[in-house]
Amino acid sequence: MKGYVLDYIDENEYHKLERALKKYNMIAYKKLNFEYYPSLRNGEFIGELVSQNKKAGTETYELKLPSDKMFAQVHGEVKLHYTVYKKEETVMLDTITPSEILLEGHMSELKTYKGIMISKANASKDKFKIDLLNMLQDK
Repeated sequence: MKGYVLDYIDENEYHKLERALKKYNMIAYKKLNFEYYPSLRNGEFIGELVSQNKKAGTETYELKLPSDKMFAQVHGEVKLHYTVYKKEETVMLDTITPSEILLEGHMSELKTYKGIMISKANASKDKFKIDLLNMLQDK
């Protein structure tokens, strides 16, 4: 089978992020596994080209994954960061962001506030953001 090989910069860390994504955002996880990974293996590099190194033959991409609008406003967009090594025909999967909330969700169960998960470390800050966004939407 010809195509690109998927590899990891830090496999354990990446799989933790992937499992947390599966737990808290199943739609993004399904798209990632059944649509985006096969595309990457076939050499279809999707997402936004962030940087390019012609000398080393690498391209770095950011791929926005589907997520709830309110989650994106509170924690940031869910994105897959990966680098393509053209000569070696390898796609190096770097990380999934926002990694802080996903890693925290991997370590322990996260609570929700008005349907949005909140971190234990910044619970009051997250609640404030959610309340503020809800107030702005009501007007």
